[in-house]
Amino acid sequence: MKKNIHPKVSPVLYVDGDHSWTGMSTVTSNETKNIDGVDHYVVPVDISSFTHPFYTGQKKIVDSAGRVEKFMRRYANAAKK
Repeated sequence: MKKNIHPKVSPVLYVDGDHSWTGMSTVTSNETKNIDGVDHYVVPVDISSFTHPFYTGQKKIVDSAGRVEKFMRRYANAAKK
């Protein structure tokens, strides 16, 4: 790999309400937290897999008919002509 072309990555602690997890990122902040002897930048996030309804399963989309049936019903008249 070429040297000096990649951005600098640092350990990051992402915080979403009561949930937090660590990772590596180019994002930094003014706040740091020491975890296991390593300083992590603390980055608050608004939406994560812990709180977003799509990932948590709190919101269900009920599809009573499949896509093919909807298509056939919508364009049935056009197909007859």
